[in-house]
Amino acid sequence: MTRKISNGFSEKPQDYRNYVDGAFTAASGEMIEVTNPATGALLGRIPETSAAEVDAAVRAARAAQGDWEKLPAIERAGFLRQISAKVREHRVELADVIVKEQGKIRSLAQVEVDFTADYIDYMAEWARRIEGEVLTSDRPNETMLLLRKPLGVVAGVLPWNFPFFLIARKMAPALVTGNTIVIKPSEETPLNAYLFAELLAETDLPKGVFNLVGGRGRTAGEALIAHPGIDLITFTGSVATGSHIMQVAGRNLTKVNLELGGKAPAIVLKDADLDLAAQAIHASRVINTGQVCNCAERVYVEREVHDALVEKLKTLFEETRYGDPSVEDDLHMGPLINQAGLDKVAEAVKMARQQGTTVVTGGDHADLGQGFHYKPTLITGATAEMDIMRHETFGPVLPIQIVDSLDEAISLANDSDYGLTSSIYTRDLNSAMQAARELKFGETYINRENFEAMQGFHAGRRKSGIGGADGKHGLYEFTTTHVVYIKG
Repeated sequence: MTRKISNGFSEKPQDYRNYVDGAFTAASGEMIEVTNPATGALLGRIPETSAAEVDAAVRAARAAQGDWEKLPAIERAGFLRQISAKVREHRVELADVIVKEQGKIRSLAQVEVDFTADYIDYMAEWARRIEGEVLTSDRPNETMLLLRKPLGVVAGVLPWNFPFFLIARKMAPALVTGNTIVIKPSEETPLNAYLFAELLAETDLPKGVFNLVGGRGRTAGEALIAHPGIDLITFTGSVATGSHIMQVAGRNLTKVNLELGGKAPAIVLKDADLDLAAQAIHASRVINTGQVCNCAERVYVEREVHDALVEKLKTLFEETRYGDPSVEDDLHMGPLINQAGLDKVAEAVKMARQQGTTVVTGGDHADLGQGFHYKPTLITGATAEMDIMRHETFGPVLPIQIVDSLDEAISLANDSDYGLTSSIYTRDLNSAMQAARELKFGETYINRENFEAMQGFHAGRRKSGIGGADGKHGLYEFTTTHVVYIKG
């Protein structure tokens, strides 16, 4: 049997310590309580890290970076594989923490942990594939080389919706390319990161290469993104916070990598497999209780099949099982993350009603006695100018608008502040390829749910972000170029 993490998660709430320069250290300030969104139960407390303590973490990362960069990339990859092995060893325990602190259903939490281990290994495989270029010189007897080098110290600021995977998405490419990192998890879901740090401490990773500090965005997060010793800020979260990070980063001209919000359109044409479309869109809307930036947030369906699609979706939404994932396994979704998230969803549905839509099913809080639960909600009669079709809901709510052609659907889909993901359901190859050409989004899914691959490039347009993650292109986000001229 796999042993428990020595100072890890337990049913009895405990205080967690930051991980800086290879050691666990208690912060000097207050402690932030972390609770279960399904029950309100206290799970533990993390430090509200001061600016001075954030500075110590950045300095530790800076001190370690020079020697870390000098290691061959394949040796850096070996440390990553040690980390992924630890994650796999404790996969069930880690998933249990995610279930309790984020309200994610157990099956999805387990997928998140397993995908995280696979992702770390995938990035480790790039160690022998980081490539530069040989350029043609204008001068005789001269060779020009374009080298890829690490940026230096990375600040990784994490969201709460996929908190464990985002550690890997930011850490693994940073480390394999020779950077060091300081991670700040969301104060809503930090416990998994502290357990990750404990597992990492059991590997041979040199001290200072990975550092973890806790705290709120306005305190520890602000100190981290404003630090002049940071060379790249990689953030996943809201548009408002991303915009603020850009402003703060501008003071030091720090490079930013931002994955922000989405309002993903799903287009359903009259020749689509409606069972497939309904199932995929339903899965895309209730996954993680709708708290996913890349999943379907609005549907455009051709008039001829509108009623049939709505009927199929209505059945699926009404059959959706929700509750407390920490005590129930057979669920489609759990609670929303907090009261603010619940209020935002409720207000969005209220506004949709006021603007003239019809709530087919759902449309209210789910009275389970405790927790931040909202009923899966299907809305028809939406039009392009309505808030429900323009603003990110981030909850289990799906509005539908009727269209009369693919051209109309594409035009409406592109008329958005966001540009992260999109999808289309059709049996016609020409329609699918037209959508692929004309949809102005970072990703388009054809006849499948919205879920990206680690070898792709998860990047958005417009207010959905700057830069991207995953695959070769995501890896190179963590590098800078250095051109060398060699005169013979």
